[in-house]
Amino acid sequence: MSTRSRATIRDVAAQAGVSHQTVSRVINSKERVSDETRQRVEAAIAELGYQPNAIARSMARGRTSTLACIAPNLTDFTFASIIEGAVSEARQHGYFLLTASASNGEIFATLVNQLLTSRRTEGLLVITPFIESHHTQLPKNVSVVFVGSDPGQKWAASVTLDDKDAGSIATEHLIQLGHRCIAHITGPLTEESSQNRLKGYQAALSSSSITYNQELICEGDWSATSGYQAIQHFFNNRIDFSSIFAQNDRMAVGAIRALRDAGKLIPLDISVIGVDDMPLASYFDPPLTTIQQDTYLMGRLAANLLIKDIEQVDTTCQQKLVEPRLIIRQSTSRVCQA
Repeated sequence: MSTRSRATIRDVAAQAGVSHQTVSRVINSKERVSDETRQRVEAAIAELGYQPNAIARSMARGRTSTLACIAPNLTDFTFASIIEGAVSEARQHGYFLLTASASNGEIFATLVNQLLTSRRTEGLLVITPFIESHHTQLPKNVSVVFVGSDPGQKWAASVTLDDKDAGSIATEHLIQLGHRCIAHITGPLTEESSQNRLKGYQAALSSSSITYNQELICEGDWSATSGYQAIQHFFNNRIDFSSIFAQNDRMAVGAIRALRDAGKLIPLDISVIGVDDMPLASYFDPPLTTIQQDTYLMGRLAANLLIKDIEQVDTTCQQKLVEPRLIIRQSTSRVCQA
C-alpha cells in the first residue's frame, strides 16, 4: 500500500528548481515572477497534485474567510435550521462557517475570545433568544449579526421573526373561528420572542374587544412536557377555554396529548395552534395548524448581512424582520356552540 504523503510547497519548489517563496508568489498571483518561472512552477504543481492551503493563503492576505455562529445549543430544530441556512449562504460567498454552543454567558465570553484570536474569525452570528443578550461581551470592532433577537445596538445588525405579528396572526385565526376563551402557553418570559408573541396575543384580543385574562396565560419552556403541564394547570384550576395558542409546535403537541388524556377531541372540543411549522407538523394527529417561521431564510439573511459588513458592501446595520405565515391544518376549527 502506498504511503505517499500529500505534496508540500517545498516539494513543488524542489521539482521546479526555485525557492518556496517563489512558489508562494506564483500561487498568490504576486508580481516579480517571470513567465518562464511561472510555467515551471505551475507544471510542478500539476505533476505533484499539489493543493494550496486555502486558509494559509487567505491568512497571508490578512483574511481567513472564516465566520462563526454561536447558539445556545446545536440540537434544537430552530437553531439547527438557522445554521444550515447560514452555512449555505456563507459557502456561496467563499466563506467557511464554524459552529459552537454556549449555554451561559461565561462559556459565551470564552468562545468569543477563542474564535477571534486563535481561529481568526472575521465575523460572528449570534443566535440568542434572550432580552438581556450577550452584546456587552462582544468587541465593538467586530462584525456581528444577531439572529432571533434585536439587542437594540446601533453597531449590530439583526434578523428576527416578526414575533408580535406571529402572536397576533395566531390569535386572530382562533377569534375568526368564533373562539373567545383562548388559553395561551408562552415560552420563557425572559426571552424576547416570548414577550413579543404575548404582546401580539394581547393586541389581537384588544382589537376584537375581548378582555385579557391573566388566568388564561401559562408559561412554558418550549418543551412538549411544559405544554402538557400547562393543560394540567388549566384543568386543575378549572379554567375554561375553547382553544389553545402555544408559542411553539412542541408545546402544542404536548398540549394535544394532555387534552386527549383528559378525553377531549381535537379540534371538536378544543382547537390548538402552534408556531414554527416543524417538518413533522403536517404529520401530527391531527395535522397541526401553525405559524410558519422560515428559519432557513433567517440564517441566509443573517450570513448575507454579516458578509456585506465584513466586505463593506453595505455598512448600515440593518434590522430585518421575517414575515410569519399562517398554515391552516386540521387542529383548529370553528367553536362548537353549546
